[in-house]
Amino acid sequence: MRMRTAFLLLIGFGSNLWTASASTPPSQTARQALMEMFFSKQPGTFLNHLPAATRTMLEQSGALANLQQYSLLTAQIQTQSNNFQTFESGRILLTGVNPQTGQKVDVVVVDDRLRGEQDDIELSFEAYKDGQAQKSAFMPHLTFSMTTEAGIWKLSEISLTIHLPLNDPELLKSFAAGLKAHALAGSTSAIPSNATFTHAQTPVRTFGRDSGVPAAMRTILTAETTYAATYPSVGYTCTLSDLDGFGEGQPNEHQAMLIGVGLASGKWHGYTLALSGCSGSPATTFRLTATPTGESYGRAAFCADRAGAIRSSADGNAATCETNGELVK
Repeated sequence: MRMRTAFLLLIGFGSNLWTASASTPPSQTARQALMEMFFSKQPGTFLNHLPAATRTMLEQSGALANLQQYSLLTAQIQTQSNNFQTFESGRILLTGVNPQTGQKVDVVVVDDRLRGEQDDIELSFEAYKDGQAQKSAFMPHLTFSMTTEAGIWKLSEISLTIHLPLNDPELLKSFAAGLKAHALAGSTSAIPSNATFTHAQTPVRTFGRDSGVPAAMRTILTAETTYAATYPSVGYTCTLSDLDGFGEGQPNEHQAMLIGVGLASGKWHGYTLALSGCSGSPATTFRLTATPTGESYGRAAFCADRAGAIRSSADGNAATCETNGELVK
């Protein structure tokens, strides 16, 4: 009798141990976790549903603080706004109304595929104006893949699918109108065959737009400020690769992980980016220039310094920009 009792107790104790060691099931559904991530009034919920590996990367790159600010901002918006409503079950995930236009938008759950520790939630969008459905030729679908990690649903992947019905009459009509407008613009801007040009009048060949260059320069200027504050014994750097964000390990003065590898290469959409003038130890000043490459002849040059003001010179010469450049607003 005593042996039987001891045997039963042993089985019960082992069962309790197995139950305690088993993975804790999530306390909410994947849909609830997704809604909490993006729509919760509590700050920090966005980061709570990111995978641990993603959070580690964000911490190492210094971007975690920005996401924390985003989380606080969304929490404030949720607290102050009454223009939308979320639903934890049913076909509608979210419905919202633009108070200025009166347009209503529904975020619809197209599919919710739960497979063990992964749940793929596919969403689409429906718009209404004055109670009438607004038809759109472009029908984007978003799929949020949620997986469990330490008993919490985490967002592991986002997929975007755009359905483009090429036999839709309204879509074809809009395409035709756009092509006609493009053809008309091309004909009115064409150069007459009998036109003559002096050297100063020769039309130049351009590639893309210059407007993206100042934005790229501002990214580098911000990185320089952060770099000098992070490594005060070095000050500013005149080596773009020192600001690079590519690689593994912890940020350091030769790989500060502050800009992307594209900018760090010094080549940007037909421009050459260069840092110079880092005098002193630590360096207390620097200059940044962006000059068009040979194939981009005819585009403006840009320049800036530690003050952050960006100037331009229409002749494409960095020296002209630094001495007599016009301020870019």
